[in-house]
Amino acid sequence: MSALFQTAFRGNLKSDRTVPSVASRMKTEVAPIVFIVDDDLSVRRTTERLVRTAGFNTQTFTSAREFLKNPRPDAPACLILDVRMPGLDGMQLQRELAQSGINLPIIFITGHGDIPMSVRAMKAGAVEFLTKPFRSQSLLEAIRSAIESDRSAHKERSESGELRERYEQLTTREREVMTLVVTGMLNKQVAGELTTTERTIKFHRANIMQKMQAESLADLVRMAGKLGVSGKR
Repeated sequence: MSALFQTAFRGNLKSDRTVPSVASRMKTEVAPIVFIVDDDLSVRRTTERLVRTAGFNTQTFTSAREFLKNPRPDAPACLILDVRMPGLDGMQLQRELAQSGINLPIIFITGHGDIPMSVRAMKAGAVEFLTKPFRSQSLLEAIRSAIESDRSAHKERSESGELRERYEQLTTREREVMTLVVTGMLNKQVAGELTTTERTIKFHRANIMQKMQAESLADLVRMAGKLGVSGKR
């Protein structure tokens, strides 16, 4: 069942490949969407109407299984989820998504909530737990917070993907040089480590800085940290 839902997310020598900027990606961002999963038709319709009035796109589902069978658009989103439903209930769906590595902000709504249940849901990552009947404003505030959280996560993933693309444009030797440079080694030291000349290391280092679009060594070190690239001193 998890697989059904996981369809979700070269320097001096210039590459023919172009890496889209974060700004250009954000411009083409798909509009945020709110998923509503509730087996109660009246609640589903009322919630959808409220969310649409606030300017959000919506998709509604009568069950957790129906929700899992539908691909999720690559857009900032959140999930309004009823706790008690026939078959797979809300808490089980939350666990299913977590086990699938899908970090979708969840807002639980229920007419049968209790403190232990809400604590479990919040500890598992829910952003809000509302008991029916709830104030419309409370739900809208929770939605806005959840969407903003997911938008930030999308931006982080986009930046990480762009950084990875730049790194993959480096040659094998440039990656070796970068791994040593970010430890603070001088060009002469790197040359000795790789059994080559200091001039050659300077050439590779210039290529690395340009391909990675790093403005300084500190910037390159920050990128290496995000990529998980580190050397041993």
